[in-house]
Amino acid sequence: MNHEVQADPRAGKHPPFPEQTQEAHGSQEAMQPQPDYGQETYRGYDRLRGRVALITGGDSGIGRAVVLAYAREGADVAFVYVDEKEEQDARVSASAAEEAGRKVLCIRADLSRDQECKRVVDEVVQRFGRIDILVNNAAEQGKAVASFEELSAERVERTFRVNILSMFNLTRHALPHLRAGAAVINVASIQAYKPSAPILDYAATKGAIVTFTKGLSDALIERGIRVNCVAPGPVWTPLVAQSFAAEKNAQFGQNSPMKRPAQPAELAPAFVFLASPEASYVAGEVLGVTGGKPLP
Repeated sequence: MNHEVQADPRAGKHPPFPEQTQEAHGSQEAMQPQPDYGQETYRGYDRLRGRVALITGGDSGIGRAVVLAYAREGADVAFVYVDEKEEQDARVSASAAEEAGRKVLCIRADLSRDQECKRVVDEVVQRFGRIDILVNNAAEQGKAVASFEELSAERVERTFRVNILSMFNLTRHALPHLRAGAAVINVASIQAYKPSAPILDYAATKGAIVTFTKGLSDALIERGIRVNCVAPGPVWTPLVAQSFAAEKNAQFGQNSPMKRPAQPAELAPAFVFLASPEASYVAGEVLGVTGGKPLP
């Protein structure tokens, strides 16, 4: 009997990386090493054939990996990015979906505003007629601070508006278009359970997302809509490069049990599973993809 040899989970791109840092809404293409979003490795099996997915923050990082995976699984994809700094990354994500033979819609929008959330949903429905999968992935993470007093009221409010209030707003506007069998997938973080003081505003929103997921699941399961959450550990994305000092980024993920950060491609299968019929009895769960750090 032939047995496929499984890759050692400790393998992959290990720190130290070249020292690097970026400004807010950084570029994936500028990162070294380049994050792996599955372009060369992800193989689809038609698990989402004929479905329509809306993914926020789909231009880079985890979002781009999910765009690619969903398209290769047979879904048409709409994704959101925030501003002109991300347009080049957005074009790469769009090309990945188009190369898979699927329809794709890119929408530039600031999800901190409710009217923009409504516009996004309206554009997706106008293009595709419905929404079957909503992935609330967009996130704001500011520069790591040295002291709590540096977390200004304006920064904290913006972080909460993008990271958690947008989930309330997008889900509310999407609900009239979600049928039984639809899935909502939110993105939290291990920060919800082990918060880092230098990015406490971000960590606090991730804790709120866990609570939001569990409550929303109870509210929507009676309609046949499943709500779940993915909680990543350290993942090599532009969000990291823009938030921490260059010397910290060079060692990013080294303190995980696997001694390395995840690549975005390693997160995508969790999102495919939670959106697929194989997860038909999974609701209100937080799926940790943390490289060995247990969630409470």
